Amino acid sequence: MASRDLASGKGHRDENFPVASLLIKADCRPPIMAFYRFARAADDIADHPNATSEEKLAQLARMRRGLDGDGTAEAVALRDAMTARGIDPVHAHDLLDAFVRDVSVTRYATWDDLMGYCRLSAMPVGRFVLDVHGEDRALWPANDALCAALQIVNHLQDCGKDYRMLDRVYIPLDTGVNIADLPKDRASEALRAIIADLARRTRGLLDQSVVFSARIRDRRLAAEVAVIHRLARSLTYRLEQRDPLSQHVHHGKAETLFLAATAALPVLLRRAA
Repeated sequence: MASRDLASGKGHRDENFPVASLLIKADCRPPIMAFYRFARAADDIADHPNATSEEKLAQLARMRRGLDGDGTAEAVALRDAMTARGIDPVHAHDLLDAFVRDVSVTRYATWDDLMGYCRLSAMPVGRFVLDVHGEDRALWPANDALCAALQIVNHLQDCGKDYRMLDRVYIPLDTGVNIADLPKDRASEALRAIIADLARRTRGLLDQSVVFSARIRDRRLAAEVAVIHRLARSLTYRLEQRDPLSQHVHHGKAETLFLAATAALPVLLRRAA
């Protein structure tokens, strides 16, 4: 089975948070999109409902080979983009490690275990974007907190679907979560309380990354990060108040545009001044 046979058809406009939006400088968008296409292809492989674990691991291994030599088109394109800019391929390898883990690990015992997963699945994405822009690696701790928050927001929004379709539970087991509640049409009071508590804990990560945008040298990237931070904070409040099994949590297009504008414009205007 080829990797293209496992493609979901999703693209960057289907994601919860902006991917290389028009805020990003034109010359920085192509390598970021190369990284996104690589990540999307690997994610589709790991999440395919019908492929066997052996088939998934074989395809992920082929993607890894493409970072160094002959492999999938997405991996070769990313390798060329990284070579052109002198970017360390560690971010791509870390991301592949996360997708390999998705194939073999379906439960996380503690918050720290979940953070260990986010270290592979989310933090390398932001680190890659920072490297594309030539930003200081001293920004990595703030980046890591924001990226982990985005990952957990996605997991909480999709907790029912992840269990039904993939038998994956990203809610730490030490929260006391009853897995039998996840496939239901409506969350139990206990599950709602767990999700709300995790949303508050995730907002703590956003508090850690509140200075991130201000410390980024590139004005347009700073605005993009401010937008992402604002969207994530809004979603954590929603997850405290809404049931992701029965209620809509995602932002609509108009809401996204409004939140994006109110986050980006102050950054752009301050930097211009």
